[in-house]
Amino acid sequence: MSSAWSLYIAIFSIVNVLACLWLLWWTSKQRSGPTENAAVETTGHEWDGIREYNKPLPKWWLNLFYLTIAFGFVYFVLYPALGNFAGTSKWTSAAQHDADAKAADARIRPLFEAFANKPLDQLVHDENAQRLGRSVFANNCATCHGSDAQGARGFPNLVDQDWLWGGAPETVLATIINGRQAVMPALEAVIGVENVPAVAVYVQSLSGAAADAQLAAKGETHFKTICVACHGVDGKGNQLLGAPNLTDNIWLYGSDFDSIAQGIRMGRNGMMPAHLDIIGEDRARLAAAWVLAQSRQPASDHGSK
Repeated sequence: MSSAWSLYIAIFSIVNVLACLWLLWWTSKQRSGPTENAAVETTGHEWDGIREYNKPLPKWWLNLFYLTIAFGFVYFVLYPALGNFAGTSKWTSAAQHDADAKAADARIRPLFEAFANKPLDQLVHDENAQRLGRSVFANNCATCHGSDAQGARGFPNLVDQDWLWGGAPETVLATIINGRQAVMPALEAVIGVENVPAVAVYVQSLSGAAADAQLAAKGETHFKTICVACHGVDGKGNQLLGAPNLTDNIWLYGSDFDSIAQGIRMGRNGMMPAHLDIIGEDRARLAAAWVLAQSRQPASDHGSK
């Protein structure tokens, strides 16, 4: 926060509290008016025979307001409430969160450590590990991959047998821990604007989709010159590079012409963030075990994709 904004916030906060203090003092002043023998001063409001007197607040009530204001000034001194002033206590919400998270983690760490030295293939069949893994997945992975792990456009389905980077247990764990970065570059300038439609049609034909044979043949030439480096001569991809298999019916961004052409022109920049610093290795292992268990179930157990 800049010094100017910090000063503005500090002055604005103090002036507001002082204004409340003045308002209390002003409204508590004894009004000059009728004597003891005269009629009691009213506000002029009357309803159903009940008149509203014009009297100051009761002392006990007024004193509570003064105590609240005094508490406010003490808070200003102790805590970060005045712009960049950190407060004499040096308390911060971030530090409080970290302390609470550390304490919570210490309480539940033994629960996760019980599975730390077990192989992933064993955790796949461990009922307790699966229950914890599902919880870790729901809290950290479901935002992108869905609560059922079946993904969405741009987010891989984790319950099928198709893996961009490989489905071996240690590979899945490495993906969760280290993350993944898509490496599909924009190829419009390399292939040529006029040739992108032909390559897109050829890619569609690789998966068995109906395509213009002449246009696909033209696209094949460019595919086997440029795209073959990652997707292979047969278009079956390369898991070492995260290059998808183009010959099946599983499409991360869609199998329609426009989606494929857009991917060729502009590339794809999908990114799986690294989760080691977020959930730690023990939780990552349990999440990996749960994902592996889902991918090994029959497709009918997951419903339609």
